[in-house]
Amino acid sequence: MRILVVEDEKKMASFIERGLHEEGYAVDVAADGEAGWEYATTNEYDLVILDWMLPKMSGLTLCQKIRQTGQRTPVMILTARDAVEDKIKGLDQGADDYLTKPFSFEELLARIRALLRRPRELQEEAMLKSGNLTVDLLSRKAWVGSDEITFSQKEFALLEYLIRRKGEAVSRSQIAEHVWDLHFDPMSNTIDVYINFLRKKIDQESAKSRIETVRGVGYRLVDV
Repeated sequence: MRILVVEDEKKMASFIERGLHEEGYAVDVAADGEAGWEYATTNEYDLVILDWMLPKMSGLTLCQKIRQTGQRTPVMILTARDAVEDKIKGLDQGADDYLTKPFSFEELLARIRALLRRPRELQEEAMLKSGNLTVDLLSRKAWVGSDEITFSQKEFALLEYLIRRKGEAVSRSQIAEHVWDLHFDPMSNTIDVYINFLRKKIDQESAKSRIETVRGVGYRLVDV
């Protein structure tokens, strides 16, 4: 999952970016509202985390502008403002969640998981299945039958992206946008390497791979 963080406090931005990377998320960081707006309208994100008080354009204005484009991407506002009226104002401008500073990183992660479980229109189950492959988005664990499979953070992020779009052919550029970040080298074979890692772990004794190669497009996860 790819997350945009718009935060002008360098230490805070670095703290969030480092922690999210360790959890397997792809992260882009913008230091002001105008840069955040450019990122949000240029790239596709699964979640936007933004500070209320930003230079050049406030987080509240940025949230409002994102919503005016019709984007339904979940937005979380971070701020030291803890008054009820401020929370109401933020939510009324289109934010999906509101977290006051200071906060624990564990709470931030829990709120991120909750927001990412929400689909664009209907509530999505936390447990996704493809044949006898089960993926728990909440605990970030997966099983083939009754056997639990161990993944690296990036392997799980790739698996999550594919199973959320089960049956859909996704391109390498789509995968790169959601599982990696702006610094990803599109000419590298990293995606193909990680696809092979996943195949070895989730196919096991199956005669057919769960992850099909779609010529001229990319990959597709299917039931086997």
